[in-house]
Amino acid sequence: MNSTRVNLSHLVKIIPFFFFLIFNFSLAQENDSSKLTSITKEKAIKHTSKGFVFTTADEKFELQLASRLQFRFAAPDDQDPITFNDFRNQDVRLFKINRARLKIGGHAYQPWLKYYFEYELGQSILLDFRIMLEKWPWLNFKAGQWKVEYTRERFISSGNQQLVDRSLLNRTFTVDRQQGVSIYGNLNGGGSANFDYWLGVFTGTGRGSRFNDDSKMMYFGRFQWNIFGREVPFSGGDLQVSEKPAALIALAGITNTSPYTRFSSSGGGNLAGFEGTNDGQYTIKQYNIETAFNYKGFSWASEFHRKNIVDNFEDSGSTNLGGYYLTAGYFPYQIFNFWPKPLEIAMRYAEIRPDLTITKNKQKELALAFNWFFVGHLNKLTTEITKFTFEDQALPQSDELRFRLQYEISF
Repeated sequence: MNSTRVNLSHLVKIIPFFFFLIFNFSLAQENDSSKLTSITKEKAIKHTSKGFVFTTADEKFELQLASRLQFRFAAPDDQDPITFNDFRNQDVRLFKINRARLKIGGHAYQPWLKYYFEYELGQSILLDFRIMLEKWPWLNFKAGQWKVEYTRERFISSGNQQLVDRSLLNRTFTVDRQQGVSIYGNLNGGGSANFDYWLGVFTGTGRGSRFNDDSKMMYFGRFQWNIFGREVPFSGGDLQVSEKPAALIALAGITNTSPYTRFSSSGGGNLAGFEGTNDGQYTIKQYNIETAFNYKGFSWASEFHRKNIVDNFEDSGSTNLGGYYLTAGYFPYQIFNFWPKPLEIAMRYAEIRPDLTITKNKQKELALAFNWFFVGHLNKLTTEITKFTFEDQALPQSDELRFRLQYEISF
């Protein structure tokens, strides 16, 4: 009951703001109506993959409004297992609205001065707020709060995933949303001499945090080689059935000192075995090697992670964690005449080693999914079955089979 009141209170504050924006755009259209041609009028308000788009007559201002809903059924549980105790809960069935997002984007004053907000209505939290200066392809600037481009899987929207959600690795290795500044761009020397880069400095204490626990910042870098001179989109699958191949190899790294050993949409938190919350307690260094490939309906993605955690308050040395995942998808209608054209099949294998010095400790995930695309990722139905296996040198092996069904719609 209390959470409902909180959500409603946020909506009461937000809805008038949206009407205010639309009202002002309408006024701008009226003031410039004498300057509009019939073609411009038709384009003043339109609907695209980015939602409803409102544009002023001089095209100096643009407002994009979009909504996104995600409905999910899961059995026996929706959460990935974290410890061996999580395998004991085998009698849970649930249906929920997993995500309910409101997105606002566009540009102001100049087409290259862009902005973006994203709000989660179900949890009443502001996820993204950022401003981007994207005048030159080779040099762009960004400031605000967003998902750091450290891992491709995490940066891709949950609505554009090939499976119901991200892999078992996400909780352990993502740095999620942070507040800071970044420079990035594309360096195109022609042909295979095509590279993307991202460099960023962040507070390093997670989403929604307005403070830093010490004088140390989070530093981030990512360098990506677009092997065939074409970028692989930040989206799961090859829905366009590309006539030309696109592939990438990327290397990314992060260093940070904070009270946290993991991050999520909720902010900073800690992995099992790292329960301390002192300022500057943990120094983390991690890197990630990625690959991705799209061609004629086939898609491939992989990540290879290493993470080092040092507890600055305990004389226990350091802990090294490792993991990787492999994902592949395909539209079989290209081979089998009986296969429906909108139906994609996708598979994923993921493995985590919580401590690389203990070879028998492993967490595994094997998943099979089917996507029926009504309107690409904007309107799709996904069904998935996943097997989790946890191995420990001191405990018996634990297994779980999970089924999930999810409907995703954006408008």
